[in-house]
Amino acid sequence: MTGLEELAVFGTGIAAGTINTIVGSGTLITFPTLLAFHFPPVVANVSNTIGLVPGSVSGAVGYRTELVGQGRRARRLGIAAGLGGLTGGLLLLVLPAAAFKDIVPALIALACVLVIAQPAIARRMARRPARRAPHPDGSLALIAGVYATGVYGGYFGAAQGVMLIGIMGLSLPDSLQRINGLKNILAAIINGVAAILFLFAAHIAWRPALLLAVGSTIGGQIGAKAGRRLPALALRILVVAVGIIAVVRLV
Repeated sequence: MTGLEELAVFGTGIAAGTINTIVGSGTLITFPTLLAFHFPPVVANVSNTIGLVPGSVSGAVGYRTELVGQGRRARRLGIAAGLGGLTGGLLLLVLPAAAFKDIVPALIALACVLVIAQPAIARRMARRPARRAPHPDGSLALIAGVYATGVYGGYFGAAQGVMLIGIMGLSLPDSLQRINGLKNILAAIINGVAAILFLFAAHIAWRPALLLAVGSTIGGQIGAKAGRRLPALALRILVVAVGIIAVVRLV
């Protein structure tokens, strides 16, 4: 990698860490960037997953105030998230690389749709009347949904944060900000479990992974502290545009 390419990867890491903390879908920026620098799709995905784990942890730390009182809920849903991340990571390693290349364009397209739909999901959550959940820390249906999202996240993961916010918002009687804080914890678990698996069983491009790790850690703090003041519409348009470019490149 050239110096400019390293700077670009570092910059996209900051952007991804910021976006992931606010809503999710940062992979739609970092993954295409690694593809543009000629890393094979599976290597790019594995390196990206490892590089974004510190950003998820950083974002969760930034949301620690919103996480107060959610310890039992985080443990309950975190188990499902971790098992899902492990399953998705195993699928990535077991399925042939050609399958990943064939599946990912559809996953990116789905992620773009979810990014576009996220404001509608947020409005629906805001209008939802207070009600009692079947379980204060999430129903069995929510646990299954978190596991399924974890499988997706371990395999690829773009917009997994949007998915988590959507399913938790429909199931948990809590504020959007507290749900978003919990989303950062679950995303860190999903990516972290998959990353540990990849450390032992996959080829990793360490230079971009480390650059993404440093950048996403910085971005996680930016997203937690100042993310609510960022122009959300412009951010959403950027993410979707990059996603479309990635689909075109892969197809």
